[in-house]
Amino acid sequence: MAAASACRRRGGVSLCFATAGGVKALALSAFTLVWTHSIAKVDWQEDWRVTPAGLELVQARVKGTGPGMEPPPEARLVDGWFQWQPKRAPMPEVVLGNSGAAGEWRLCHDGTCRTLSEIVGHPIGANVTKMSICDEQQK
Repeated sequence: MAAASACRRRGGVSLCFATAGGVKALALSAFTLVWTHSIAKVDWQEDWRVTPAGLELVQARVKGTGPGMEPPPEARLVDGWFQWQPKRAPMPEVVLGNSGAAGEWRLCHDGTCRTLSEIVGHPIGANVTKMSICDEQQK
């Protein structure tokens, strides 16, 4: 919740990342979160929306399968990606872990992808990052 409190000072709904080094807010309403599986070395992508109700997972894709990366039965193969629409309620916070074995989480928006370290301005390493909405109308 510290991330949401720090981000409320900036005004509107946006996305916040809380790390050991502080909080970074991004003014965006949709983004894609990307990471590479540490063993299978294939990409996983998730499309998210930032809403007043929380972070909404809209669609997930995986470029192949591997340990812990099995697509659900409803997934469909489209252009080499297994794609599906997860059924879950918006979440106030998502915790992103990092083993350090497969590179960093990447956030893509408007055709550009950046690592979380680039976004927050310092190396994250294997530390946990909390992703949450920033309700900036509550100053």
